[in-house]
Amino acid sequence: MVGVALSDERLGEMAVRLAAVPGVTGVLLGGSRARGTHAPDSDTDLGIYYHPPLDVAALGELARVFGGPAAQVTPVGGWGPWVDGGGWLTVDGAAVDWIYRDVERVARAWADADQGRYAFHAQTGHPLGVPDFAYAGELALGVVLADPAGELTALRARMRVYPPALREALVSGLWEADFLVGLARKAVTRRDAAYVAGCLFRLAGVCAHALHGAAGRWLINEKGAVAAAADLPGAPPRFRERIDAVFAAVDADPVHLTATLDAAADLVLETADACAMMTR
Repeated sequence: MVGVALSDERLGEMAVRLAAVPGVTGVLLGGSRARGTHAPDSDTDLGIYYHPPLDVAALGELARVFGGPAAQVTPVGGWGPWVDGGGWLTVDGAAVDWIYRDVERVARAWADADQGRYAFHAQTGHPLGVPDFAYAGELALGVVLADPAGELTALRARMRVYPPALREALVSGLWEADFLVGLARKAVTRRDAAYVAGCLFRLAGVCAHALHGAAGRWLINEKGAVAAAADLPGAPPRFRERIDAVFAAVDADPVHLTATLDAAADLVLETADACAMMTR
């Protein structure tokens, strides 16, 4: 039964075997286990960094060695453009996720982030979108488990310092949150609660990323983004509770929608003020 943590010894063995697959250049431990905040039932996330072509057939054989005869991996691109494939395995009763990462693409994403360029990209399972700088953040926050040529370690060393240009760009990106409030207000008379909720979700994400940027902290996942932003020194008071209250008040009543958007607008203004204080 899934619900136990994979042992360090087994994890190390897996990383070494993965690094021997043709095309794989290194293996990175990510997620809560890399940060030391995992629970016994947390998934273990392994980034499989590769240079094309990746030998998917050999990777599939290795998946069956560790995960049993039913274990499978996807072709490159099998999960979409930004989470571009991998496998969901159960190893020794523990959930282990293999996630492909094209090293050259990671390096390009870092170069963009270093120059203050970023975008959120459509990807299944990521309603806000995958921020391309998440590739750099994953390396900066992760633990290198296998790196025969030293390539991941060298890349990671460049990404440990948060790029000042990215900080400035994410804070400047708060204009979108204000714009979203205006868009949502146009849906109030139509009682379009779903559209308002969609605008509010993106607004919350934009604010969370701006606060992390101002603090010089990598934010690489939508899950827990609001809570993580609330924990940042200098974040608006009761940031998480106020975001929760905004969503809880969304219904088809125009009076309620207007009040909800007023509260969201106030929070955007406070986020901008907080970012200005954090970047002084």
